[in-house]
Amino acid sequence: MASFLSPFYAAPVPELINWWWFLLLGLASWRFFRLLAEDTILDKPRRRLLRLGDWQEDDGTQNLPEDYREEWGIFITCPYCAGFWISGLALTLYSIIIEWHGLFAFLVVWFALSGLVAYLAKGDEWLNKLTS
Repeated sequence: MASFLSPFYAAPVPELINWWWFLLLGLASWRFFRLLAEDTILDKPRRRLLRLGDWQEDDGTQNLPEDYREEWGIFITCPYCAGFWISGLALTLYSIIIEWHGLFAFLVVWFALSGLVAYLAKGDEWLNKLTS
């Protein structure tokens, strides 16, 4: 408990996840997001999910296949969307396996983790633009 807040805060301060687990979960969530969104090892399952088939971006045609799932494509590549749910899954596993800190702490850490995933993804995107 944070005793330094006791003169200003009458109720007990809830314990949150420590910084090491927060950083570890954030980095793992970001890496899992990157695996789903960008890594070539999952190109075939991603193309199948999005129903892209044999369509290639560089074949000269700009038209996507008729049954292309645009919403899924946006969701999978969006660090704010997919990152939110991936970080929630990681935090849920942490809470079940390691330690439960309560609903309030869970929600606060979930939003903070999703922000970290989005920040890391955007930083990675920025670095890629800078180096290319």
